[in-house]
Amino acid sequence: MKTATIPSLRVDPELRHAAESVLQDGETLSGFVEQSLRANIERRRLQLEFVARGLASREQARLTGEYYPAEDVQRELEAMLTQAEAKAGA
Repeated sequence: MKTATIPSLRVDPELRHAAESVLQDGETLSGFVEQSLRANIERRRLQLEFVARGLASREQARLTGEYYPAEDVQRELEAMLTQAEAKAGA
């Protein structure tokens, strides 16, 4: 597969210095920028999927008339978190 380039990016010297100051041993600024770009692409994909699931859930609730109180949902999420934390600590 051919590689492509990302357009040059002009930044304040302070931003460049801040980025260089957190580079790990052997890491290049280009590598850091590429990794940051990949991470943000993934974050945005996950965000879009989350919103799509929420909208689909809203539509399903409208169609069925089945809604859940926020307190019930929060309680269930807390239980899931507690279970996950217990499993991680085991």
